[in-house]
Amino acid sequence: MKRLCGYTLFMIGIGILVMLILPNDVLGVIISIVLLIVGYNLFCSKCK
Repeated sequence: MKRLCGYTLFMIGIGILVMLILPNDVLGVIISIVLLIVGYNLFCSKCK
């Protein structure tokens, strides 16, 4: 569980850095939505 929390916090930090670098807010929102969908599918692939 500690590894999962650490990984999550690390990826949140990476996401914050990417959003600071991107000049376009719409592009950032689109990337966020795509990554949320992919992450949800990867995380819940064992649920099915």
